[in-house]
Amino acid sequence: MPAAALALALVVTLAVPPSLRGREVERVPTASRTIALTFDGGDNAAAAGRILRVLRAQRVPATFFVTGRFVERYPRLAQAIGREYPVGNHSFAHAPFTRMSSAAAAADIRRAERAIRRRTGRDPRPLFRFPYGDRDRRTIAVANRLGYVSVRWSIDTWGWMGRSRMSRGAVVRRVTARLEPGAIVLLHLGAARDGSTLDAAALPEIIAAARRRGYTFTSLERLGQRR
Repeated sequence: MPAAALALALVVTLAVPPSLRGREVERVPTASRTIALTFDGGDNAAAAGRILRVLRAQRVPATFFVTGRFVERYPRLAQAIGREYPVGNHSFAHAPFTRMSSAAAAADIRRAERAIRRRTGRDPRPLFRFPYGDRDRRTIAVANRLGYVSVRWSIDTWGWMGRSRMSRGAVVRRVTARLEPGAIVLLHLGAARDGSTLDAAALPEIIAAARRRGYTFTSLERLGQRR
């Protein structure tokens, strides 16, 4: 079984095999035209309601990576997400991990896990996403010891940059130009610094464009359950 497949299978086994320690998942292990939409919730939920409505209306599975601070700030939203979608750990306070000591990083991950379990009703293990993608060998090892595998992405929409750098159309074009079997797409639940929510605005077109190209959607949890 490929290393990435083993990583996703951890949704069931909740253990990190030695072959995966220190490694990351960046793509879903498949040769079929299947992609995974993932949504990060850090500090604000400006676009979350709109995103959930689109996913439900289009019947598209997805995976949510939320911080402990996010679920405590938006408990009803966290509960709604947990009822329908798999949830991963995105740290507690969305701070850069490579600047933390190993003890502080472990404490942050555990604190987030407790909050996510309480607010969503979901065990986030083994899915962990480092804030800002800020990780190194040491911090990945910390996450591994706590039963997590680092899940990154192969496509970043760049919607978080806001209107000074991106537009709704640019987000759609960026995603569709990079589609490939197993792609993991990074989108955000919150607004950019300028208040724009380009990922939410582009989501219906992203879904439609992917389907026109013959792609289907999956969650990371569902892939793990098939293995």
